[in-house]
Amino acid sequence: VQLQASGGGLVQAGGSVRLACVASGRTAQDFALGWFRQAQGKEREFVAAVNWNGANAYYADSLRGRFTISRDNPKKTVYLQMSSLKPEDTAVYICAAARGGQYFSTNDYDYWGQGTQVTVSS
Repeated sequence: VQLQASGGGLVQAGGSVRLACVASGRTAQDFALGWFRQAQGKEREFVAAVNWNGANAYYADSLRGRFTISRDNPKKTVYLQMSSLKPEDTAVYICAAARGGQYFSTNDYDYWGQGTQVTVSS
């Protein structure tokens, strides 16, 4: 499975942005898809994940209510809608694919994309 994220950029605090990640490969639709983020000098942290059919979504507690994850399997794409953005949301956002049933740790994921930068200005 190959993953390619897009949609990042510079946004003002309070604004919104939608990220997309295309998962290529014949079995991509069988994987759970997640988003992590990594700010400069910090560890990679879980943001959100969605199971293989989009029926169940999982969020970092601190981001629940501002971020929404969804997927479109015919398009092999997972989206992350981010709203009410804050400067502390500035990070590289990275999508990943998980074969198993756990989603919150980097160790749960089998494939990683390269990420897209989101910068929130104050």
